[in-house]
Amino acid sequence: MKLKLYFIVLAAALGMSVNVFAADGPKPVKAKRKTAAPPKKFIDPANMDLAVKPGDDFFEYANGGWLKRNAVPAKETRWGSFNILRQENIDKLIGLLNEVSKTSASQPKGSLKQRVGDLYASGMDTLTIEKRGYDPIKPFLNRIDKIRNLDDVINELVYERVNGAGSAVFGFSVDQDDKYVNRYIVNLGQGGINLPDRDYYLKSDARSKKAQEALKKLIVTLFTLTGSSADEAAKNADIVYNLEYTWAKAQLSRVAMRDPHVTYNKFLVADFEKQTPHLKWSKILPALKAGSQDSIIVAQPSFFRTTDSLLAATPVANLKIYLRWHILRGAAVSLSSDFVKAGFAFSSALSGQKVQTPRKERMSAFVDNSLGELLGQLFVEKYFTPAAKQYMVALVNNLKATLGDRIKRLEWMSPATKDRALKKLNAFTVKIGYPDNWEKYDGIVINRDDYYGNLTAINIWKYNFNVSRLGKPVDKTRWGMTPPTVNAYYNPTNNEIVFPAGILQFPFFDFNADDAINYGGIGAVIGHEMTHGFDDQGRQYDADGTLRDWWTAEDANKFKSRADQVVAQYNAFKVLDSLHVNGKLTLGENLADLGGLNIAYEAFSKTKQARSGNKADGFMPDQRFFLSWAQVWRSAQTPEAAAQRILTDPHSPEQFRTNAPVTNMDAWYKAFDVKPGDKMYKKPEERIKIW
Repeated sequence: MKLKLYFIVLAAALGMSVNVFAADGPKPVKAKRKTAAPPKKFIDPANMDLAVKPGDDFFEYANGGWLKRNAVPAKETRWGSFNILRQENIDKLIGLLNEVSKTSASQPKGSLKQRVGDLYASGMDTLTIEKRGYDPIKPFLNRIDKIRNLDDVINELVYERVNGAGSAVFGFSVDQDDKYVNRYIVNLGQGGINLPDRDYYLKSDARSKKAQEALKKLIVTLFTLTGSSADEAAKNADIVYNLEYTWAKAQLSRVAMRDPHVTYNKFLVADFEKQTPHLKWSKILPALKAGSQDSIIVAQPSFFRTTDSLLAATPVANLKIYLRWHILRGAAVSLSSDFVKAGFAFSSALSGQKVQTPRKERMSAFVDNSLGELLGQLFVEKYFTPAAKQYMVALVNNLKATLGDRIKRLEWMSPATKDRALKKLNAFTVKIGYPDNWEKYDGIVINRDDYYGNLTAINIWKYNFNVSRLGKPVDKTRWGMTPPTVNAYYNPTNNEIVFPAGILQFPFFDFNADDAINYGGIGAVIGHEMTHGFDDQGRQYDADGTLRDWWTAEDANKFKSRADQVVAQYNAFKVLDSLHVNGKLTLGENLADLGGLNIAYEAFSKTKQARSGNKADGFMPDQRFFLSWAQVWRSAQTPEAAAQRILTDPHSPEQFRTNAPVTNMDAWYKAFDVKPGDKMYKKPEERIKIW
């Protein structure tokens, strides 16, 4: 399926900090200090390594002291500024959940506190979960036992999806039509694999082989836990792995799918059905509650042609084994401890995480993912102030005006394309903190003593909600993240930038911080999300979110030429032994980092602090700005996690997110007196300038 949201971080956490705006910009809303706390050191030299020249390794110079003192905790795969803020938010959520779960049983049935509290309590009721073993999934396994032919297999794929057991083989969703953004349409996408990326199946290096063996071991373990003999489980593992290998070969790469035109393939249902004669979409779609659709979007048509042939050529007995595996794999983390341990052993082999995340943290994440806008109301009420929201609105407007000025000054872009770029910028929708209209999750019944039943009920509700959108007006007020989330995103089809409440904290957002800290933190994040509207993917969507070309051919070529320079810069970065950053996969995020930091710096340069040239904590204003940027990305990770991210994450590793953008900014060279001979030095004519 195509990815609709472009994040500041992926599978990580963000925090923000802002205080004063440009002197000629909007005025901030001041928050009162609650206590006379000791002054915070927003830039602490103890966290730096002053023995390293900033021009040799700015990431190490800014963060080396902290990195020496902080190993990756056993329950984490990486540890840094994002993770620390995320942990703080998790602790806040656990506190809220512990409190509400104590009284939820006495709350009115269906109320916010009853459902949130009882959902958390059901997940923490390990005695009941342990006693039930894998009983909760036996109805699905019994259904699979009764399958007799290929039609039964396809019917089972549909049944599991509609009844809360997940999406086997292929992806299905209802989303906006990229070329008619005011309509919802059915989307089909590739699937079928359980390793993080198709390349894990297709490569034969030591890391890939380790991942392949870990997957086979998981398959054997889960089948053994449900009654298969050792020999039978081993045979099942071979069958499952070979099927997944075939699906992996049929998948498009992540780099190929970065082009939204590649994944926009619209078919009449009748025409697409001719390409997949065994997958009769005219019957499947109504069974999926999608009604009688005349057209669908298929992200990877060749994958479905392969799947149709594979399903027809594979013995039904083998397909039944795969279906059992799908149920076991999806449910393992929610069953008794033997299943949970097996799932963690698999993920640990891939990520390097040494001990499992504590159950209370996993269950707080489960509630947030399940009833996030109910839990979010409790979070916002206690931890997010209206002043912070007003402050962010003003700062976004400030950065937006700065980006507009930069677009007007672009020497490589024609007036016609500039006019359209400014039109798109001015059409941005901005969402901050939390939704204006909270989702009520009407119809979800939560029982305190039925964890797996609750999980299934939530999955069914989400599925039904998704398909119910067909034929209705597009609701652009909805959010793609919950309020406690430590992240931010840009959504091209809505042309919107979104900043949940969870991210609006230090090291990005702090009422008491100086301009340099705040602009280097949240200012760069705001600029990052704005730039996503003009990165290699976002630039292909126009002001109303439609996938439509608004560039002159000459301007598009000039943009691509500059973007290719960014690809080359990041391709040169080595992460582990032979592994390099994938400049094409990470291009959008790298462009957003480069643009966001430039926008934030220009806005900062107008502030009284920047113009004063006064030191604070021993650093000049411009130095504090860039050090703030660097400490945002302070992070260490396990080698396994680093290797996995290179294949799967569109974001570059943190040290390169720190170092690469600054080497393209003249102000950084001046701030730290970076000269020829320094390892990060680039000649002025080599510095990449885009937005």
